[in-house]
Amino acid sequence: MYITLSDRPTTSRRAPDGRRRRVPPIVITLGFVSLVTDISSESVAAILPLYLTASLGLSAISYGFIDALYQGVSALVRIGGGWAADRGGHPKWVALLGYGLSAVARFFLLFSTGLAAISAVISADRIGKGLRTAPRDAMISAAAPADSLGYAFGVHRALDTAGAAIGPVIAFVVLWWIPDGYLTVMVISLGFAVLGVALLGLLVPDRPSAEQRPARPSIRWRDVATPGLVRLLVVAGALGLLTVGDGFIYLALLDRGGFAAHWFPLLYVGTNIAYLSLAIPIGRLADRVGRAKVLIWGHGALIAAYAAVAFSWNIAASTVIALLLLGTFYAATDGVIAALAGRLVPPEVRASGIASAQTVVALARMASSAGFGVLWFLFGPQVALVVVALVLLVALPFALSAVRRLDLRSGAAA
Repeated sequence: MYITLSDRPTTSRRAPDGRRRRVPPIVITLGFVSLVTDISSESVAAILPLYLTASLGLSAISYGFIDALYQGVSALVRIGGGWAADRGGHPKWVALLGYGLSAVARFFLLFSTGLAAISAVISADRIGKGLRTAPRDAMISAAAPADSLGYAFGVHRALDTAGAAIGPVIAFVVLWWIPDGYLTVMVISLGFAVLGVALLGLLVPDRPSAEQRPARPSIRWRDVATPGLVRLLVVAGALGLLTVGDGFIYLALLDRGGFAAHWFPLLYVGTNIAYLSLAIPIGRLADRVGRAKVLIWGHGALIAAYAAVAFSWNIAASTVIALLLLGTFYAATDGVIAALAGRLVPPEVRASGIASAQTVVALARMASSAGFGVLWFLFGPQVALVVVALVLLVALPFALSAVRRLDLRSGAAA
């Protein structure tokens, strides 16, 4: 496979009518915007758990609060970002506002030293993410053919995740050569954030799709809340409550010993390499067997990741297995849920539908982070992970039964 910005095919995979499938150029461009932006965000995210707990000496409960902000603040504005993109018919400019806000937050992070200031900066950064995510995904959904939507999201997420893998590598190299070089990581992060804003502003065309109706007078919730989407929101929210943040999983691995703290950023790299490797094939699998089914199966990989950490017999093997399983989970859920939600609603409210699904997941994970911090504080990481894994194991058959028909509705909407 090769990826190009030209009109040539990007893969040898053929559609049922014999034509080669192509990834629209806008998908590739947005992928590179996400790549450099994720280098920015993930280089900081890779040092944040260690910085807060080891350098600042915060407790698991305090870190749970910060992680809850990181996971959930974007949810407060995601629907607003999707609504603005749908109503104005210009998703690029809403996304650009979000990317710009995150870049500004990176600048102020350079001068933030206290918990309150860091919390405010993280909140601003996540608000920017909330504004940009649904409009960006709506542009992808509108540009890609319906029968290869999962593949298009897989290509975008692969590029996105490449940046998410590079960012922690940069953080690791900086901390390897400069002990306590957190400020250096933040300066590098700011540079990549500015580059992402420039790429989006200069290279992504402001061309609303034919499906969109610019300046729509009003968008009502009942236009978005189709029965299929409501069902998806309920299931995704329930599963999100049982999704432990990556930082906690990595801290649990560190707690079990076996590697030095300066290796901590590379745990993010391992997860993202697995995600990068699997995003496209799992996107194709979702197009073939059903996106809702793959979404649920991905949570099965998450259960296995919890078990690998909680019952580790060999720290090296457990770490590799856990990171591979986490990457599988993200490849099976992140782009897949956007592809599914975008086809369960009418085209003119697609950004709002995607934003609704992402909002519910983010809010649920916000509550999960806060709750898991308390479980960790009371019972320790191993028991806390076992409890969450068991509850998720019980929930999965019900979730699969609830979403079984969504693939048929998604196909009809497409």
